[in-house]
Formats: sequence, structure tokens, C-alpha cells
Amino acid sequence: MEQTEQPDKPVISKSLDAFFTGVYNIFKFIGNFFREVMLPPFEVKELVRQCYMVGYKSLALISLTGFITGLVFTKQSRPSLAEFGATSWLPSLIAIAVIRALAPLVTALICAGKVGSSIGAELASMKVTEQIDAMEVSAINPFKYLVVTRILACTICLPILMAYTALIGMAGSYLDVHLNEQTTLAAFLQSAFSNISFLDFGASLCKAIIFGFTIGTVSCYLGYNATQGTQGVGKAANVSVVVSMFLIFIEEIIIVQLVNMIR
Repeated sequence: MEQTEQPDKPVISKSLDAFFTGVYNIFKFIGNFFREVMLPPFEVKELVRQCYMVGYKSLALISLTGFITGLVFTKQSRPSLAEFGATSWLPSLIAIAVIRALAPLVTALICAGKVGSSIGAELASMKVTEQIDAMEVSAINPFKYLVVTRILACTICLPILMAYTALIGMAGSYLDVHLNEQTTLAAFLQSAFSNISFLDFGASLCKAIIFGFTIGTVSCYLGYNATQGTQGVGKAANVSVVVSMFLIFIEEIIIVQLVNMIR
């Protein structure tokens, strides 16, 4: 009598083991970050260089995207408000949309695609070419030099880029409103910020900080633990973008729910 094979159990068991091992490694990675960020020596020079790479190098793309977002969103919203004779509410609507949602989300998605892939590919390339191992031999802490500085740079620069995106987006909106309704800048700003509260600014700032930390952590983790040679470099860059964007959307939903409960 033949024995029936049961391949499902081992497969499920291996999948669960791999999942929980991955979760443990991620939390261990985050714990190492918080430990290393408090301990000297502090890589200030490398941190400044990474802030330059994350922040300044993203300004051109952020400027274009933010301006187009504000301009297009204003054009798309005008016909709907015009049906009710409420085009005067347009600046307020745009300000609420941009400051509460669009600015942090658009900034985070752009940085996830540009910065996240760059960090993932860079660290993965160093990992597979054994440059990280060489740093350890040279008495340099590669985790502090490579990982801590990049995560901090993303966490610091995302709120600044978010504020810049909001400013550029409102500038694009004002251009469209001024060309169509001849609204002055003072009247536009007064109408735009009449319904914006401190909670809106605080929530957007918290979003940007969390999004920046998420992008930095995900891309550094995947790049720092890359395998499979040169194939792993492309995989780390690709997965960094996908996972970062997925987590950003999940965090956006959670933060919006919390803010609505407070509101």
C-alpha cells in the first residue's frame, strides 16, 4: 500500500519560518539603528552629504511634480465647483487637498522611486562586491556610516521637501486661479488658509517624517542584506520602491484615521 505524500505541511512550515525570521530581522535592523544613532562617533559629514543627495538632488523633480499637481488639480476642480456657483471656494479646496494629503503623499512617492531605488542599489552593490566587509576590516562601522546616515537623511529631508512641494503646488494653483478669476495673491492666500488648522500642518509633518523613515529603512535594509550577486542589486532597487510605496499607502490610511478621530 503506497504512502500518500503530504508536501503542503513542510511548505507552509517553511513559509511561516521565513516570514517570522524576516520580521525578526527587520525589527532587529530597526533596533540597531536606534542604538547606533545615539552612540558616538557621529558621521556628521556623511549625513550632510546624504542630505544633499536626498534633498537637493530631488528639488528639480519635486518642483515640476508639485507645480503640475497644483495646476492640474485646480483645473479639474473648477468645473465641479462652477456647477454650484462656488468657484470662490477653489483656493480653500486646493489648500486643504494639497496640505492635508497631496504634498506629503506625492513627495513620499517621488522619493520612494528616486531615493529609495538609489539607496537600495548603492548598498546592494557595495554588499555583493564585499565593500561592506572591507569597511569592517578597516575598523569602520559600516552600519553607522552607511545605514544610519541614509535613514536620518531621508527622515530629515522629507518634511522639508513636503513643505516645498506644498508651496510649489499652491503656486501652480494660484497661477491658474489668477488667470481665470484675476484673484489677487492676498485674497488667494486668505481664502486658501481660512480652513487650515494647526492639526493639518502637524499631521502632514508627522506623515512626512514617518514616510521618510520608512523609505530610508526599507531601502537600507534590502540593500544592506542583498544577495545573489549583481542580480541582487537590481532586485534590491526594485523591491525597495515597491515595498516603500506599499507601506506609505498603508501608513497614510492609518494616519488619516487617527487624525479624523482627533479632529
